[in-house]
Amino acid sequence: MTNWIEKNRYILDFTLSSLLRRKGKNLSLFAVYTLVVFMLGSAMFLTQAMKREAALILKDAPEIVVQRLMGGRYDPIPVDYAEKIRKIRGVISAGPRLWGYYYDPVVGANYTLMVPRDGAPPHEKIIIGSGISRSRMLYRDDIFSFRAYDGHNRNFTVGGEISPESELVSADLILMAEADFRGLFGFPAALATDIVVEVRNQKELLTIAQKVADLLPDTRPIIRDEMVRTYDSVFDWRGGIVVVLLTMALLAFVIFAWDKASGLSADEKREIGILKGIGWETSDVIAVKAYEGLLVSFFSFTIGILAAYGHVFFFSAFLFVPVLKGWSVLYPAFRITPFIDPYQVAVLFFLTVVPYTVATIIPSWRAAIIDPDSVMRS
Repeated sequence: MTNWIEKNRYILDFTLSSLLRRKGKNLSLFAVYTLVVFMLGSAMFLTQAMKREAALILKDAPEIVVQRLMGGRYDPIPVDYAEKIRKIRGVISAGPRLWGYYYDPVVGANYTLMVPRDGAPPHEKIIIGSGISRSRMLYRDDIFSFRAYDGHNRNFTVGGEISPESELVSADLILMAEADFRGLFGFPAALATDIVVEVRNQKELLTIAQKVADLLPDTRPIIRDEMVRTYDSVFDWRGGIVVVLLTMALLAFVIFAWDKASGLSADEKREIGILKGIGWETSDVIAVKAYEGLLVSFFSFTIGILAAYGHVFFFSAFLFVPVLKGWSVLYPAFRITPFIDPYQVAVLFFLTVVPYTVATIIPSWRAAIIDPDSVMRS
């Protein structure tokens, strides 16, 4: 056992000296390797962290949202539908909800206007999201003017700002009183945007949703889990676009690594021939190249992952945010809570480390099995 340890210590010493002798080649490979790990790691970390943020925010979303469909498209729902839904066994409460969209030509953005079920602002006062506050430079007691459905302007006083903790989904949100909402959009008192339902037993969500659909055939019940899955799908799709683009960089890196490893210089081949000539076995030569690959891979992967972690969780992933957040005008400004999925790290490890290690060992094995005399003569 002691001899094996001593042997590998000498092989490792020789490996380190071999890497230092070829600083230019190894530094260029290290830089490209680290950059590939950094880009792929940043995309994976950001996608997973945002999915987790969305899940945490949506945990307080309504258990069931009932929408009305007409001609396959969303349509305002009669308020009296809520009374019919409340009669279903297992339903604790059902109430109408008001929300809609408003286009602001000043910044070219769509705002989401909503009437909160609890704690609505006073008449002619609004609570705005952080993204709106930044883009319009609006603060408490400022006046915000809206163009109503009848062409007249309606002025509202900013009463406050929504907590930045939920900025991922509230950057473009405006909260107002019910009377102000109906007056702004000309929304009839007998209609609502949708109906939110609360049930007694979480295990009966699907059953109650089916009962709602059977009782009111022109409606579409949406459970909270479906909302979470929708956000997951959106972030997976956006993250997939980035990963597909970066996969091209990964393939280019594999080709680059293979070219660097397979294109052994005359000095490297002569070195292998000398090592074989003084008694080194083929396994020892392969061990040297394996150590070289593992050292370069380890340091490149470690630095790349740490850089990706800092990029996403300390610098708010400024390189990928415009693609993954999704707002075209109002970008949420928030610091993502650090979250790492070990499975994602393992996948990234095998996508980057294994190809390079294989690309390093195989060409060296081919050179090591050649007769040392012919190698040195060539």
